[in-house]
Amino acid sequence: MARTSRRWGSAGFFVLLGIVLLLFTTDAVESIDLWTWFPGLFVLLGAWSLVASRGRNLTGPVLVIVVAGAFLLRNLDYLQEGFISTYWPAVFVLLGALILLNRGRRHRSHTASATGEFTSVSIFGGDSQHVGSDDFRGGDVVAIFGGPTIDLRDATVDDKPAVLEIVSVFGGAEIRVPEDWTVKTESVNIFGGLEDSRRNPGTADEPDLVLTGVSVFGGVELTD
Repeated sequence: MARTSRRWGSAGFFVLLGIVLLLFTTDAVESIDLWTWFPGLFVLLGAWSLVASRGRNLTGPVLVIVVAGAFLLRNLDYLQEGFISTYWPAVFVLLGALILLNRGRRHRSHTASATGEFTSVSIFGGDSQHVGSDDFRGGDVVAIFGGPTIDLRDATVDDKPAVLEIVSVFGGAEIRVPEDWTVKTESVNIFGGLEDSRRNPGTADEPDLVLTGVSVFGGVELTD
């Protein structure tokens, strides 16, 4: 039932989006500068993803909402023209804070030790990590013009699902998982996406791993 609700929610979002765009492109409503409001579409996308994942996907939607919201406010003259060019580094401060917040949330929802978590950061480079925990709970992967490889094939998830937060900006991440794992994707993809190259991906109703985060001109590949 939950999966059916998410499917209808996704379809309804895009149907509504298409109707709104058609109203403007066909001049059915008063003509306005569509490009002025264009960032608002990404604000809605981030908000929808946040609600659809019930707050589990936090980093991606919040980053999209903040960045797109700043451009929207600038277009509407609520922010000065040079505001974004001056304060754009604050996005990295926000990213770091969200990673810490996610780790804190995982600690509050589990009582086991912290050995089942990891953090991988690849900026203009690569990172290779092998995670073999018998109580894997999740982790954070940041790939900015980088390409990390995360090997989870020896990991075991006792308390399903583990949550892996991936932020990929002009980068790519390869995630190696056990061939029988069921993987669910809740990430926000903007000119990016996820490719599942596994031969026989799991199809259980309850996922072993949930991928959240955001991919902007980047990608994530699942292999076994």
